[in-house]
Amino acid sequence: MTAAADLVLTNAEVHTLGSPDETHEAVAVRDGEVVRVGRAFDVELLVGVETRVVDCGGRVVLPGFIDAHTHLPMVGRSLVHADLSEAGSAAEAVELLRERAAEVERGTEGGDGGAGDGIGGDETGDETDWVLGYGYDESTWDESRYLSRDDLDAVSESRPVVAFREDLHTAGVNSVVLDRYADKMPDSGVQVAAGDDDDDDADTAGEPTGVVVEGAVDVLREATEPGRAEMAELVRAAQSYATARGVTGVHDMVRGSRAPEVYRDLADAGELALRVRINYWSDHLDALREVGLRTNHGGGSRGDLVTVGAIKTFTDGSFGGRTAKLTEPYADAAADPDAADDETGQWVVAPEELRGLVADADESGYQLTAHAIGDAAIDAVLDAYEETGDPGAARHRVEHVELASDEAIERFAESGVVASVQPNFLKWADEGGLYDARLGERRLRTNRYRDLLDAGVDLAFGSDCMPLGPLLGVDLATDHPTPGQSLTVTEALRAYTSGAAYAGFDEDRLGTVASGSAADLVVLDESPWEADSIRDIPVSMTVVDGRVVFERD
Repeated sequence: MTAAADLVLTNAEVHTLGSPDETHEAVAVRDGEVVRVGRAFDVELLVGVETRVVDCGGRVVLPGFIDAHTHLPMVGRSLVHADLSEAGSAAEAVELLRERAAEVERGTEGGDGGAGDGIGGDETGDETDWVLGYGYDESTWDESRYLSRDDLDAVSESRPVVAFREDLHTAGVNSVVLDRYADKMPDSGVQVAAGDDDDDDADTAGEPTGVVVEGAVDVLREATEPGRAEMAELVRAAQSYATARGVTGVHDMVRGSRAPEVYRDLADAGELALRVRINYWSDHLDALREVGLRTNHGGGSRGDLVTVGAIKTFTDGSFGGRTAKLTEPYADAAADPDAADDETGQWVVAPEELRGLVADADESGYQLTAHAIGDAAIDAVLDAYEETGDPGAARHRVEHVELASDEAIERFAESGVVASVQPNFLKWADEGGLYDARLGERRLRTNRYRDLLDAGVDLAFGSDCMPLGPLLGVDLATDHPTPGQSLTVTEALRAYTSGAAYAGFDEDRLGTVASGSAADLVVLDESPWEADSIRDIPVSMTVVDGRVVFERD
């Protein structure tokens, strides 16, 4: 006799998102696995006394979304600290930080320090608790400029204040931070004021503006890294946010963080509500090798929610910080008094160093994933991967791939390297947007999803938490600002499901709705094939490993 199901979703429009995509009326789940997909009558034969039956009322059921590039604790930080993504101007960002400063002040008076345990490792006492804000994007403001020391001194002159730009490659700090940390920051990462002997700025020429990039931001990241208890708070907040948006799995980029142990703590306690594939930064490579952890460890058994992923590295920076590495100068470099006319960005990890890291990690059996935004950076990563034995079999990945040449796309296809991209970035691709300012006409050659897919490149979608939201990404990818680069709804959904699963060696158990697959599912109120606005479709339910982890009232 066939055992009863634990959960049955019926009266639904179930899309397998397989090849071809098939639709069915119902799906049954037992022990964390899909056990039947088909007609409602056939599936409901598995209903037992203890089976939970959900009448979906015609709603759409899809495989759960897998965000192939996230920083989940950063989502939590935006929820717990100041969320600067809401700011429409520098003044609004400052006001949000002032509100956060008042919360920190109240927390200090209450005796908890206002910042959890261990944040910042600052030995100077509670009176200096950090005021942190995350996610500002000056490119959307009428006055497009970074937050500076003057802005943040207006928030507090006694506490350290940091405003992280959305891409985490640029930050603004106040004088307190500069006094404490400027000598620890590389000179190349600290912007200084330009002055003219004939103007009022002459006295401040050469003084730090409070705008820092790349390596200097790393100093701030390390200084403000949460302790274990606060990290658990951030992850709990972030996973609630993610599952409410249909996310059932993330590939989290981790560096010098308590997040890995917190993920495992929550999993052991039965409190982890999504699958986490941890891509460890390259400075963890020796430690991983020493303890014997390799790519895909922990992901094979049913119910194991935490998996070892790739070794992660940078090559270049970002377009927002004008540090992505290009073959041709930035279009707006000449207009910036702090930039040379021939500025082409920065190497965060130089090509020679990158090749050494890739060879070392690949030889030890690790998947690699490298941040590369500019065309020069993308070429450098492909050069390094092509020197390994079989980059396609290793599922080596390039993150972002924002400005790829025709030749680079051909190399992706020939080598089998995965393009892990973020359709959310298309918010910068319209005329007059960030790409237009930085690249001019080259903006029309950014984020070439159609060209990549048509060339046969494996495409995985993620958000980079800018913001986290798969339906937003699908919406943008299906209405690309560059004519001819849009994907169909089915293609975009697959990039956020089976494509992301493939990037994590999970295509046999995740990314489609089929008998034998893991029961990671999302129920949508409307069909993304028919909705006027895909990004605004409400999520009704999210299921991870057969467990309902989100249900809208």
